[in-house]
Order: sequence, then structure tokens, then C-alpha cells
Amino acid sequence: MKRREFIKTAGAGAVLVGGGSLVSACCQEKNAPHPYNVNLAGKARMKLSFEPYELQLRHTFTVASYSRKTTPDVQVKIEYDGFTGYGEASMPPYLGQTLESVSAFLGKVDLGIFDDPFRIDEILTHIDSLSEGDTAAKAAVDIALHDLVGKLMGMPWYRIWGLDARKTPDTTFTIGIDTPEVVREKTRECADKFNILKVKVGLDNDKQMIETIREITDLPIAVDANQGWKDREEALDEIFWLKEHGVVMVEQPMAKERIDDNAWITERSPLPIFADEAIQRLRDIPAIKGAYTGINIKLMKCTGMREAWKMLNYAKAEGMKVMTGCMTETSCAVSAAAQLSPAVDFADLDGNLLISNDRFEGMTVENGKITLPDRPGIGLKLI
Repeated sequence: MKRREFIKTAGAGAVLVGGGSLVSACCQEKNAPHPYNVNLAGKARMKLSFEPYELQLRHTFTVASYSRKTTPDVQVKIEYDGFTGYGEASMPPYLGQTLESVSAFLGKVDLGIFDDPFRIDEILTHIDSLSEGDTAAKAAVDIALHDLVGKLMGMPWYRIWGLDARKTPDTTFTIGIDTPEVVREKTRECADKFNILKVKVGLDNDKQMIETIREITDLPIAVDANQGWKDREEALDEIFWLKEHGVVMVEQPMAKERIDDNAWITERSPLPIFADEAIQRLRDIPAIKGAYTGINIKLMKCTGMREAWKMLNYAKAEGMKVMTGCMTETSCAVSAAAQLSPAVDFADLDGNLLISNDRFEGMTVENGKITLPDRPGIGLKLI
């Protein structure tokens, strides 16, 4: 392309997406549709549809506060001018959202009032204004809109955000609280496929869980107490013990309301301490700054990719570490979160691996490392 043509194309094709990132249409994949070659003249309208979808877990999943074998889920599509974006709302019990609440929220969404899907910030600000909560439902719309816009541009979102897919981290693989026999079985299944494990703790068998895993493998371990520890001094003692047994980070040691106790632990801990239940959205970061080493960003809690990207950049600017996590989800939501992964310190993106009825191909794990497909949008392929 000649310099004059390049400048002309760049000037005409630059658009603002994802809350303010400047993206030029001249940087698309070869033969991908130019954003202004799709119908933005007011005739085409976005159409949203959704349906319930129950996720079937491969194993019973147990944390400090509950067990479950399934997770309710809603699958979302946004169609526009021959393109389809996919989204998802996953609803584990602690989110307090249900099929009924998600369906009721999505039933209020009218994307037909917008004639330009590239107005991402305006559209999602409107979606957020429809209720105070409903974060998983909002995330489903956000993910589908990002997938749609990425497809219209012919680019994956990690490239739109300027990230290098070669810098993706290893992902943890989660082992829930269970009997020693089941823990051994789960560990044997995954020990040769991953480079780091994640172990749920917070009950009275924490040390047994770690010692059982250590019978099988010496892989690094991240632990998630899910607010299960009650005494800060006992929690700190356990963290020192965990470090001696190859643990490298701790999530949410005590109840989120006990911010002073969590801060006391963080100040003395030999391991980084990450907020999980204590952090939902961007506005929560100032209140927990200094009480944790870092934050865990989950799309179902923060309303999706737009806010996740803002949270990542804000936390980094404040000197905090960042991890990205997920619920039990299909490859749709997991692949959306994975678009952020080249910029994070830890990743816990195994939710699609914990279910037996995934509808998509997307992000994969190769030799324990997150691998991003180069497909546009969030990188999905329907199975």
C-alpha cells in the first residue's frame, strides 16, 4: 500500500472500541471486511436472542461453602448484517443470579435502538443502566458484542488491545475439596497436562488436600480459600506452611467484609494474596487497595470484557498484580477472558475443561499454556 493510500485508509477507518482504544481498520487481517463496508447506514439492526443451557460438570465441584454437579447457564447471540457474536451468562450459586433473573434482564435488552455495533461504550453503558446488578447477564451481552465487533473487523480482541499472544501464561487447573481417593484421581488425570494446579481449601482438611496432591506431583500450587479461614493468625501460619509445600499464591483467605484482617495477612504473608469475592467491579478497587497484593478479574462479576480491560489497566497502574479467572463456563466466556491473558500475572481459565458439554472450540491449553486461536472476535468455532 502506498503511503498516501495508507494515510487515507487509516484516517477514514479509525474507530474507538472497548472504552477508548484506538483501532485502525488498515490493520485488519487480509481480506477481512472493512468496518465501514458493513451496513452502518441505519437499515441493519442488531438482534439479540438467548436460551438456557445447563452445564454438566465432569466431577462434583466442592468449595468451602457448597457442592454442585451442574451450573445453570444462558447462551446469547447478537446477529447483525450476516455476522453473529456469541456470549454467555454462567450462574454459580454464590453470584445470586438465576435463569429467571438473567432471562428477565435479557428480555429488557433492545439493541435495535443502536444502528452501529461499534458504539461499544455507549451500548454497554446503556445495558449497565438497566439494573443495579445482573452482572452475568450484562457480561453475556458484552461478550457477544465484542465477538461481533471483532468479527466485523476481522481481528481477535487480543490484537485489538495490542497484546502479544505469545505472552499468555500457564493456566491453573482446579481440584475441588474432596476425599483423598478422589483428589489422587483428579491429580493423576491432570498432573502431566498442566504446569500449575489450583486447590480449593478453607475447611478442616486443607493440609490433607495438599499432602495428598504431593503424593502424586510436585507441581506449583495456587490455593483458593473462598473466604473459608476464620482466624487471621491461624490463616497466616497456614500460609507459611503452604509456602513450604510449593504453594505460590493465595486467593481470598478470609471473608471479604473483614478487610482489616485480610490486610493484616497480606502485610505479613510470604505469598501474594489475591482478592476474589472482595472484588467485583472497577469501582471496588480503591476500597481494597493495600489490603491485597492483587485482584482476580472474572467476567461474570464485572459485566464483561469492557470493564475487565479497564480493571486490568487501573490495577496495574496502582502497582497491583492481576489474575483472570472464570466460573464453570463453555469455551465462549473462557475464550473471552483469555483475550486478556497476555497481560496478567496469573490465569485460572479452566472452566471449559471442567464440563462435558461444551458447545464451542476456542482457547486451548497446550503443554499447560493458554493458546489463543487467531480467529476474529473471541476466537470461537461452533462444534
